[in-house]
Amino acid sequence: MKVVLFCGGAGMRLRGYADDVPKPMVQIGSRPILWHLMKYYAHFGHKDFILCLGYKGSVIKDYFLHYDESVSNDFVWSQGGKKIQFLNRDIDDWTITFVETGLNATIGERLRAVEPHLEGEDMFLANYGDGLSDVELPSMIDAFRRTDAVASLLLVQPTASFDIVEVAPGGAVAGVSALTQSDIWINGGFFVMRKEIFRYMNPGEELVREPFQRLIDKRALLAYKCAGFWQCMDTFKDKQALEELNQGKAPWKVWQKAPAVHSNGSLAVPVGA
Repeated sequence: MKVVLFCGGAGMRLRGYADDVPKPMVQIGSRPILWHLMKYYAHFGHKDFILCLGYKGSVIKDYFLHYDESVSNDFVWSQGGKKIQFLNRDIDDWTITFVETGLNATIGERLRAVEPHLEGEDMFLANYGDGLSDVELPSMIDAFRRTDAVASLLLVQPTASFDIVEVAPGGAVAGVSALTQSDIWINGGFFVMRKEIFRYMNPGEELVREPFQRLIDKRALLAYKCAGFWQCMDTFKDKQALEELNQGKAPWKVWQKAPAVHSNGSLAVPVGA
């Protein structure tokens, strides 16, 4: 199944750190968050990627054109550097399509721009490209496949440390509770879609506004709740949190855990770092 990744964002709230790179290229450890996300999908057997480029898309192109396997893989160096034997590889079985989708395009416009590259696909995956999770992807796909829904989105609970304040009539505070302990769910940016989605999209629209509202009206939008780890990277504080997790047992690194079981019953053996 192909994976559409929206990589056109400038990361405005990461200013001072991400001025020279698009948001998906902000590094977590030795690799950009985009790489971590692609490794997640590849672990479950989805290795055909379509990158929707926008802000400084050339940075993403250059990264893969000059990809250095030695950064995250063990290797044997010999003959004074003339011979390098990698003990494992990251991306040698990936296929990546790079598509310039506009500097200021909406997510909906970027998705419409890559429709020709989804020819022949009944279903595809999509992702905002700026968040990581350990959600069991095959379960999300299987739940979607068993329905007639046109699209499915991952629901997550917000990680921001804000408080919810309940106000009684007259202005008195009736209660204060942590947002993270509420029953509020937000869009986590992980999607499963059928090609029919393009029938619900018009030029200039934002994906989760008008098109998704049309799906809601037809009861064709499915929600899948994430009970595990999820963290976006909207601010420098978010980046620091991911960096700290990356130094230990990063929850999103499913490729370092038990082998994945694909929807067809086959196993994926994790390799790499």
